[in-house]
Amino acid sequence: MGFYRLLLSYIRRHAKLLILFPSMLLIFLIVFSLYSLELEAVWYAVCLSFLLILALTAYDLYRYAKRHKNLQQLKTSITIGTTELPLPRDLLEQDYQELIALIHTNKNELVLEADKKQTELMEYMTIWAHQIKTPIAAMNLLLQTERNEELMSELFKIEQYVEMILQYVRMDLLTGDLMLQSFDLFAIVKQALRKYAKIFIGKKIQLILDEDAVTVLSDEKWLCFVLEQLLSNALKYTMEGSIHIYMDRTKSKTLVIEDTGIGIQAEDLPRIFEKGFTGFNGRLDKKSTGIGLYLCHTILCKLSHGIEITSEPGIGTKVMLDFYREEN
Repeated sequence: MGFYRLLLSYIRRHAKLLILFPSMLLIFLIVFSLYSLELEAVWYAVCLSFLLILALTAYDLYRYAKRHKNLQQLKTSITIGTTELPLPRDLLEQDYQELIALIHTNKNELVLEADKKQTELMEYMTIWAHQIKTPIAAMNLLLQTERNEELMSELFKIEQYVEMILQYVRMDLLTGDLMLQSFDLFAIVKQALRKYAKIFIGKKIQLILDEDAVTVLSDEKWLCFVLEQLLSNALKYTMEGSIHIYMDRTKSKTLVIEDTGIGIQAEDLPRIFEKGFTGFNGRLDKKSTGIGLYLCHTILCKLSHGIEITSEPGIGTKVMLDFYREEN
């Protein structure tokens, strides 16, 4: 298929010449016949001319194919520089290469400018996320004295959103920030649960925790953040009923967080880990960012853990965290 595509491209590029040569041979044949030359001599000259043209065309096609192959190989290095481009064969090719060099230079300048802006934005967001924690902590202390549960609940949500922004900014540095150690899995689970204890009580959601002795190799800080995000989602979309946390008995080292919430639409399940995807539930909520599950999936991939979500609308959602992959 590649050869036929190449041949078709060559024919289109040299269509005029490929039409001109047979036409010249035809003229050559007609003129010879008009002068009543011997047919054998005429055909001999035509055949020699045809063979010469065929040989030149085959050689030119070979060079065309070789040039095409070299340009295909250059696709992997053209982002670095244009110095490896083949020497132009004529003025037109030189013009094209000058245009490519100009576009490449402009692209590099735009990339550098974009990288600079992105770095500045990330630095600003990091500073902002750290600075905003001070007034949040002060407000928390003030509200604790007044015992305004509703305002404290809203302030807690603000803290969670700030923490999400901070972790999102740190995503690029995640690999260098990892500190893998063996941990008691349910110790980290209980650490995340303590953060949401008031919400469990406030919403009257039953917590069923089937604690088990499970040790996993992971990063405590990042894994705790993932568990917090999953619990936050479970609590957000569970109006009544329970959240059950247990180890799957059919799969090795698989933690399950199962809720009795509103569930996820079947058509949304394949896309729930995409950045910015909110789905049907997110459009109903109007406040969903589509970042939480994306962060969870990205972090777990970096930690070599797996995540799988199954759900039935109106029945609930089951999140399965696979820690067995660390041993593969």
